[in-house]
Amino acid sequence: MVKSKLSLLPCIYAKISIKFSEMAQDYSTVTELASDDVTSEQVERISHRYHWAAKKCIGKDVLEVACGAGQGLGLLAASSKSVIASDITKQLADEAAERFKDRVKVTCEDAMKLPYSDGSFDVIILFEALYYLPSFKDFLIQCKRLLRSDGMVLIASANPDLYDFNPSPMSVSYYGVKELKSIFELIGFKVESFGYLSTNSISVRQKLLRPVKYVASKPKMMPGSMSGKKLLKRLLGIVTLLIQLARKVYCNIFLELLYFMAMCYFKTKLIFYL
Repeated sequence: MVKSKLSLLPCIYAKISIKFSEMAQDYSTVTELASDDVTSEQVERISHRYHWAAKKCIGKDVLEVACGAGQGLGLLAASSKSVIASDITKQLADEAAERFKDRVKVTCEDAMKLPYSDGSFDVIILFEALYYLPSFKDFLIQCKRLLRSDGMVLIASANPDLYDFNPSPMSVSYYGVKELKSIFELIGFKVESFGYLSTNSISVRQKLLRPVKYVASKPKMMPGSMSGKKLLKRLLGIVTLLIQLARKVYCNIFLELLYFMAMCYFKTKLIFYL
C-alpha cells in the first residue's frame, strides 16, 4: 500500500499551481516570485513546509508538481537523491529553471498529464496547489502510478475551515481534513495529517489581519491578485505599526506617571520625617 503524508497548516498545507484547459492559465499573479515583498509570516510558512518535506526526502527521488518559482527546490535538492520539478505556467517554470540550472530539472507540465514513467519517484510534493486542480482524485491516481511501493505524497493546502478563509479567485475546490482523508483512502493511500501554527499563538499583526480578511471576504472585497494582497498587507502593516507605536507611547506615559507618583510619595515622606 502506498503511503501518503498529509500536512495540515493554518493552511491544511499546499502551494500554487494550476487549472487545466487547452490554453494553460497564468498563475504568476497568484504565486510568490523571487522579487516580491512578503511578510514574515509568508517566509515562516514557506520555510516550515519545505523543511518538513526535506526531512522526508533524504536520499530519495523527488518530484515537485506546481513548483512555482522554485522557492523550496534548493532545500529539496540538498537533501534528496534527485529532484525534478514542474509548473504549468511557463514563466514560473522558466524562472525556476534559470535559477537552478543543472542542479534541478524544471519543465513546464500539466499536473493532470505528467509525462513520467511508472514507479519513477519515492516522493511527490504538491504545496499550495491542489485547489487549482480540476480533479484532485485523478491527480492522486497519477501519483499512485508514478510512486514506488513505499512512496508518499506530501500535501500542504489552505485550510477552508478557518473563519477568515479567503479562496483564491482561480481556485476550483478546497478540501477540509476529513474530505482529503476520504479522497486519499479511496485511491488506496494511508493518511497522516499534521497541523502547524496554532491560531491561539498568532502575532499581533495576524490578530488584526484575520478579522479584516473575514470582513473583506464576505462582500468579495479581498484582492484576488498577489499585487492587490500585497498592497492590503502593506496598509495593514502600517496600521499595526501605528498601534504598536501608540502602545509604546501610552506605556511610556504610564511609566512617567508612575515615576511622578512615586517621587511625590517619597517627597511627602521626606517632608514628614524632617
